[in-house]
Amino acid sequence: MTAQTFEFDGPRGYRLVGRLELPAGQPQGWAILAHCFTCGKDSLASTRLARALAARGIGVLRFDFAGLGNSGGSFADATFAADVEDLVAAGNAMTRDGKSPSILVGHSLGGAAVLMAAGEMPGIRAVATLGAPFDISHVLHQFDPQSLQAIETQGQAEVSLAGRPFVVRKSFIQDLARHDLASRIAQLRIPLLVLHSPLDATVGIENAARIFTVAKHPKSFISLDNADHLLTRRADADYAAAMISTWISRYLVSEP
Repeated sequence: MTAQTFEFDGPRGYRLVGRLELPAGQPQGWAILAHCFTCGKDSLASTRLARALAARGIGVLRFDFAGLGNSGGSFADATFAADVEDLVAAGNAMTRDGKSPSILVGHSLGGAAVLMAAGEMPGIRAVATLGAPFDISHVLHQFDPQSLQAIETQGQAEVSLAGRPFVVRKSFIQDLARHDLASRIAQLRIPLLVLHSPLDATVGIENAARIFTVAKHPKSFISLDNADHLLTRRADADYAAAMISTWISRYLVSEP
């Protein structure tokens, strides 16, 4: 396997930076991996999932959403809608490069983003989510009440997320309420694989049940058993990648 930098223009004028994980041989297909909220493309979960999928013959682009990692833009200007737009832009850039994606994989809030983006990307044949929330406003559970109050009254505030400081604006919170993820899931009409840990303490297993219930067939569910939300154990990421690659093989056709 090899990896290479992959850069492209975001729809709002910033440059987005990613890594293409390339299989040793001819790819069975191309995927885009959307990382979790504030995590970045180089998080343990994103890196291990992408490399494990590449080891099983699927080329994967993992990229930083705007304001994170090596990508341009400001996190303070970030919204869920902007992340969805970035995913669509990533797909268009890959297609122009002769690597048209047919698979979307999303972790946590990235899972909600791929569910929203899939309907806007006609080449997508299947979607897999890991630890995804059913209601995207669930991400606000990571904010302490004082921070939410400060954002409401001051328009923005610096908050600590996963031990790091981020400036979050009121526009981010307001945008969350504008999206009807349930309707988008029901209209998906694309094979869906839901992976979730019953012990996930960040996004409860009930979210997977609600996503699965709303989705139309074909749909599948795989329990990640004792995994934590961030898939910090390599064995859990490898297992998830193995399940995704096996499941996805049913929906892939030979690609030039």
